[in-house]
Amino acid sequence: MLAPEETALVLLAAGRSRRFDDGDKLAERFLDKPLAYHVVTALEDMPFAARIAVVSETQLDFAALGYEVVENPDPTLGQARSLCFGVEAAEKAGVRAVLVALADMPRVTATHVYRLFDASHGDDTIVASSDGVQPKPPALFGRGHFAELQSLDGDQGGRALIRRGRHVITRPAELADVDTQEDLAELRRLYGLPTDG
Repeated sequence: MLAPEETALVLLAAGRSRRFDDGDKLAERFLDKPLAYHVVTALEDMPFAARIAVVSETQLDFAALGYEVVENPDPTLGQARSLCFGVEAAEKAGVRAVLVALADMPRVTATHVYRLFDASHGDDTIVASSDGVQPKPPALFGRGHFAELQSLDGDQGGRALIRRGRHVITRPAELADVDTQEDLAELRRLYGLPTDG
């Protein structure tokens, strides 16, 4: 079984926010902090060997939160390019696995991520989250898949890869991601917040 102590957390935070209309969606306020900092906070006590944030044109200071910051100079090449940068940095750190999380998924919990580790089985591990219908991040990859992860391209990221892995089911609400202003408004409504303005 893999452990966080031999794993790099790779946080993908370089999306173009195309469907968000305007601004940096990751910096949008939700509850008491920027949207992207919720997953950071949720996983801050897990003893990862390294923390890597792949970013592009954000004002958020991931370095101040203990992350090695890797700039994706061209996010138009898709999520897979960010994943490549993150896995490359993880490989340099000498880790045995990567835990890939998305910065626009503010309801992910450490409890669920530990369940991904519980389902792992070594260097050939692929364990993804699932809402019972579709596998998605957070996802855990053993180093046996690092080369394949670095060869991906386009907006699909590691989706094809995680389809063939093990899937750990959790509540759909925990895996909600924020792609649009409407998604954020719905999330705020869920918490009884008409606005975070």
